[in-house]
Amino acid sequence: MEPIQQLEEILPATVELVDRLEPADMDRPTPCSEFRLVDVLEHMVTLGGSFAWLFRGEVPPEPSAPVRNGEVPAAEFRKAMEELLDAVHDDGAMERTIDSPVGRMPGEDFARLVAFDGLVHGWDIASSAGLGYHPSEDLVASVDSFARGAITPQMRDGDTFAGPTTAPAGASTLERLVAFSGREV
Repeated sequence: MEPIQQLEEILPATVELVDRLEPADMDRPTPCSEFRLVDVLEHMVTLGGSFAWLFRGEVPPEPSAPVRNGEVPAAEFRKAMEELLDAVHDDGAMERTIDSPVGRMPGEDFARLVAFDGLVHGWDIASSAGLGYHPSEDLVASVDSFARGAITPQMRDGDTFAGPTTAPAGASTLERLVAFSGREV
């Protein structure tokens, strides 16, 4: 599955999850151990907004997180994800060399990393809020295949990615990917 196809499935599904959140959900803990739910959303809005600029070959402005006012930053989240999806469709976005937070790489590889991050954070959001999250098996398998070759030991610094955990017996394909990302399932 091509990375744009991955993002075309992941980003709208994640927006749908965020649209279902309530203000009371914002302080919930997430499987991403250092983030509450609001922190995951802010992380995705901030980075997603920056990534859109990178895919367009532009220098992103200084990132700014949504204002914390106790509400769900659904509008900001939707806008950031729509801009990111638009940017990966820009002419040359997949071929452009991108100076990403994890190093220089072709846009296609960066898009695949963004898909991995988005898929796992979608699971974080759903798990934290008790929502269903059912990306297609083809999507999960495609993201998993790339991630296992792309996530290096150097990237597992506890900040970018944690060390892998062990998925329980009978875990789904998504749960095995989530465990690979360093989360407890």
